Amino acid sequence: MGRFVLIAIPVFLIGFGSGAAFWYLASPLFFHDVVSETFSDATLEPTRSGAFRDADRVHQGQGMATLFEDGAGRAVLRFTDFEVTNGPDLEVWLVGAADPQSSADVTNSTWLSLGRLKGNIGDQNYDIPAGTDLSQYGSVVIWCEQFGVLFSPATLN
Repeated sequence: MGRFVLIAIPVFLIGFGSGAAFWYLASPLFFHDVVSETFSDATLEPTRSGAFRDADRVHQGQGMATLFEDGAGRAVLRFTDFEVTNGPDLEVWLVGAADPQSSADVTNSTWLSLGRLKGNIGDQNYDIPAGTDLSQYGSVVIWCEQFGVLFSPATLN
């Protein structure tokens, strides 16, 4: 009986820990957060836009990112027809690199976090802090903060 307990308890703890880690990492692949925000601010004009693309075979994205500005310092980033592979701790970043191909391209560039991704599917809006010099940023990326991984970039033209 004592030998059984000495083997069973570590096996149970390892199995439980592995299962919990697997669920944490894999569960976003089974669930989607759908967002459907409207955009009706007539004072903002579109200035630059770009299409999201896949970062690699696992981290995929599609849809449009459009920067809207009013000339007085107010700016909004809008995603339309947006969809990205879900994952843990996803954020929206403006990045200095015009066409980041890898996570290293993002981290070696200047970047500005606009906050957590509201959902991995659907139209959504992100306010850009007043005073941000948008000419310093060439792309928008969906970034996994926890693991430092590029999920999907969009070059702003």
